[in-house]
Amino acid sequence: MTEEDMALTIETDVLVVGTGPAGASAGALLARYGVRTMLINKYNWTAPTPRAHITNQRTMEILRDLGLEAEARLYAAPNDLMGENTICASLAGEEFGRIRTWGTDVRRRADYDECSPTSMCDLPQNYLEPILVKSAALDGCKVRFDTEYLGHEQDADGVSSRLRDRLNGEEFTVRSKYLIGADGANSRVVSDLDLPLEGTMGKSGSINLLFEADLDRYVAHRPSVLYWVIQPGSDIGGLGIGVVRMVRPWNKWLAIWGYDVEQGPPEISESFARRIVHNLIGDDSVPLKIEGISTWTVNDMYATRLQQGRVFCAGDAVHRHPPTNGLGSNTSIQDSFNLAWKIAMVLNGTADESLLDTYTIERAPIAKQVVCRANKSLEDFPPIAMALGLPQAKSADEMKSNMARRKEPGPEAQAQRTRLREAIAGTNYVYNAHGVEMNQRYDSPAIVADNSPDEVFRDVELYHQASTRPGAPMPHVWVYASGDGHRISTKDLCGKGNFTLFTGIGGAAWQDAAAAVSRQLGVAVTVRIIGPGQAYEDHYGDFARISEIIDTGAILVRPDFHVAYRATSLPADAAGDLVSAMRRILGRQSERSSALRVTSRAI
Repeated sequence: MTEEDMALTIETDVLVVGTGPAGASAGALLARYGVRTMLINKYNWTAPTPRAHITNQRTMEILRDLGLEAEARLYAAPNDLMGENTICASLAGEEFGRIRTWGTDVRRRADYDECSPTSMCDLPQNYLEPILVKSAALDGCKVRFDTEYLGHEQDADGVSSRLRDRLNGEEFTVRSKYLIGADGANSRVVSDLDLPLEGTMGKSGSINLLFEADLDRYVAHRPSVLYWVIQPGSDIGGLGIGVVRMVRPWNKWLAIWGYDVEQGPPEISESFARRIVHNLIGDDSVPLKIEGISTWTVNDMYATRLQQGRVFCAGDAVHRHPPTNGLGSNTSIQDSFNLAWKIAMVLNGTADESLLDTYTIERAPIAKQVVCRANKSLEDFPPIAMALGLPQAKSADEMKSNMARRKEPGPEAQAQRTRLREAIAGTNYVYNAHGVEMNQRYDSPAIVADNSPDEVFRDVELYHQASTRPGAPMPHVWVYASGDGHRISTKDLCGKGNFTLFTGIGGAAWQDAAAAVSRQLGVAVTVRIIGPGQAYEDHYGDFARISEIIDTGAILVRPDFHVAYRATSLPADAAGDLVSAMRRILGRQSERSSALRVTSRAI
């Protein structure tokens, strides 16, 4: 390397490309864990448009772990404004039906309340990203905008990434231990790595029209995130089905209108955009301001491998799918939550590099699952059109006649009404797939499996099922501080970049076991004893109910809230068992690389 090259080289531990949900959360988490991190974006700021918005409970738990939940809620629409999902001819026109969504149905509310200390909310991406980027910067992450990733080379010791300063055109190199490509669905990092991708891009096309209008009188009585509009025979182009999405209640909106992807994206003038929006509203007299016009395509693609050497990819770069189910930004942030603590522990010498291999092992199946679920959900909408008699009709007039027939008396109309109700109810797996959001299970070398039988789910996609089986997320229940009696979630007693061990009365030997882990492996393990007279008490018996262990047993929880090891009772050698389990989790069954380790510290 020449002196000139050295002068233009910046060193850091991790370079993150992209400030979207995956990249910004990776930067925030790594910085919180004390890792030297640089976060770059080739544009001059974060996302300028709302994009992703549904923020599920698992993601809110991650924001809570970062101390960002309260700030996020300042910018989010709360759960009780999300759920009256409406299907109509226009916002001002007749309704065809509704479905309660995102856990707002009284018959599902308890499922959601029981499983997490948080609640879902609607947090548009252009509000979420600055929260994460600010957190990263405040914790020491170096954030650069107008900085473009050009390519990288990696060797046994690190990654050299070539970047361009888009303000002055100068190129420079960042030398890092690891590189994270979180640069979206057209990821250059994924392309450079030639990661294996399965599926199809560009299945269908959509137009996004961001607009401002006061629509309170049409929607405030039926608050929702989404309003589906069916307009057969519409003369303004498109496919006759549109969506009006709430961005800010009730004056900021995103209209989504389809186009034929085979013909390519259409030219969209402001006057054309206004016609589409007024048509969806059903009232041309409503004043509105068009603030943005863009097009996008529906994708059905996922990577089967998320990493190569010292380079990892996360977010839309490795799972590309339609917005149905609201899984995009959530899965992206959860990718980073899985990866960040592993990188941090490898860098501080407490884990072997083999731990990083578990990122693909654990997250690639999730990438496939969410892509398949989101695309499958698209198939849940055509039955509504079928029930209304649209595909069967040969003209727009016949479509309208078929739709109106449901208002008539008689057995045929009654049968149509039944079909329509059933078709709308069939979108339950689109809007209330709580299990898809909360039932993620990991099976990898970083999980110490026990001999418990396989779980039997009521419906693995629709309903959350709590379990402390290794690989499952640690369940949430409320326990109570013995001093002042205030409640605290089991989720709040773990995380923060650390391993946590839950046990009960009679489990004092686990404290000695945790101390042995600290002495031998340099890994801090926080011990939480739950029971009468302890720091946290189980007044309602909920911890005893969900723990699936007796009081002397133990549950070891990873920094990402997943159960890593479980002992249903106190073993003869608790310290030996816990040290052995931790060695496996961290890839340290053999200490052959001990000479390479730096002084250990807990993150």
